[in-house]
Amino acid sequence: MAELNYRQWRDGDDLALLEIWGDPETAQVEHFRAILRPSSDAPWSRCIVAEDQGVPVAAGVVYETSLHPERLWAYVEVAKDHRRAGVGSTLLGMLRGEAEHSPSGVKRLRAKVVPESSGAGFAAAAGLSPIQTSRVVTVQPGALPLPDLAAEGGPRLEEAATGSVELTTAVTDFYNSVHVWDRADMTLGRAQQILLNDAAGASGAVVLRSAPKDQGGTISAFAVSYTQQRTDAPADVLLGYDTSLAPAEAEQAVRSLLAMLVHQYPVQVEVDDSMTAVVAVLEPLLAAGTAARTGPATAIVSD
Repeated sequence: MAELNYRQWRDGDDLALLEIWGDPETAQVEHFRAILRPSSDAPWSRCIVAEDQGVPVAAGVVYETSLHPERLWAYVEVAKDHRRAGVGSTLLGMLRGEAEHSPSGVKRLRAKVVPESSGAGFAAAAGLSPIQTSRVVTVQPGALPLPDLAAEGGPRLEEAATGSVELTTAVTDFYNSVHVWDRADMTLGRAQQILLNDAAGASGAVVLRSAPKDQGGTISAFAVSYTQQRTDAPADVLLGYDTSLAPAEAEQAVRSLLAMLVHQYPVQVEVDDSMTAVVAVLEPLLAAGTAARTGPATAIVSD
């Protein structure tokens, strides 16, 4: 293999690399390929391309995000016929050098990999280790018995406007609370933009209140749907809860709300290990076969 040339990303590199790389192997690869673009100072990002005799064969990017400000995202992809030749390691070393000059002063990197994949092996060799694991779980109709919500002064299920301040606050608090492993700076505005408005794909929401609203009931758990029309396919749902509740209360709220969601139709939820109440509800369903993982798990790794 001829000695490679490393340079900054240029317009047109995306099309050239797609021809060499082919289809993305995972959803994570597809997401991070879309981040590859010319280097920028606002927001800060640096993108480097490796050329073999003038043909782009690999690329890497490092960039800041205001939502998770304590680490920089990094991504490296190398054409299959150029792997195991030090190209990825060279790119990662160059990205680390760029990170030394990030405006925030943050130098630690994070990346997403599929466990036991070539990407996971590369990350481990580079000194990145898992800090969180997430998976998508599909729950089948009728997987949980319906709760009794008719008791006087007891929990109530309600539809909620995705633009409501109350729901937005619940989503914001939940997101920040379950991301203490990689501190989040979710705000009401960001929650609306990223998770709750039409542009984010949010199509509706329901909440479980601790009691009727006119009796001071607050949101114990919530579900936001990103599926526009109800079909036999699993609806994509963000399932969250009030993390200030006692563990048993939080689990019961999640169980009750999920039971209502899957009464007739399946739902699909993404869960990571920090979402303890959701994990506690899903694990027995996975063991019983009334829920199943959809696709491979995703590990977030960091140095």
